[in-house]
Amino acid sequence: MLVSESGEVLGTEEKQAAHEPPGRLHLAFSVFLFRPDGSVLIQQRAESKYHFPGVWANTCCSHPEPGEEIASSAERRVLEELGIECHLREAGIFTYRAVDPVSGLVEHELDHVLVGEVREMMLQPDSEEVADWRFVTPESVAGAGPADGFAPWFAEALSIALAARA
Repeated sequence: MLVSESGEVLGTEEKQAAHEPPGRLHLAFSVFLFRPDGSVLIQQRAESKYHFPGVWANTCCSHPEPGEEIASSAERRVLEELGIECHLREAGIFTYRAVDPVSGLVEHELDHVLVGEVREMMLQPDSEEVADWRFVTPESVAGAGPADGFAPWFAEALSIALAARA
């Protein structure tokens, strides 16, 4: 969904078209799942992704369907991508713009950050979405960015997620 800076829905656009240069501001979400010990689940995006392939990112990120609530959309995508059922709550919102140096596609998103807890589980990642995954301490990846092999939105989104857990 295309949105204004304040989050007002302006219309819809096919996902690929919204990412064509110069990029159109659209609604997105970034999920962070934490274990009780405070470690966070991160994933490496599959090489087949059309933008930012192979980079490390948060637990899950995507875009809600028109008319779909952010949290329920995010819970659905976590289940589809990783095979995890979870309950999420909103932590905050930020806007960013980043150009993928490989494809030239543009992420320009009003990004809702959501957090949740996971206990014992068995991940069943979709290989078309996820190349690898791991639990890490937030301190070990705080401030990580493209030069570290991470997505350009990761550090700011993680900061928001951690503030909501404090």
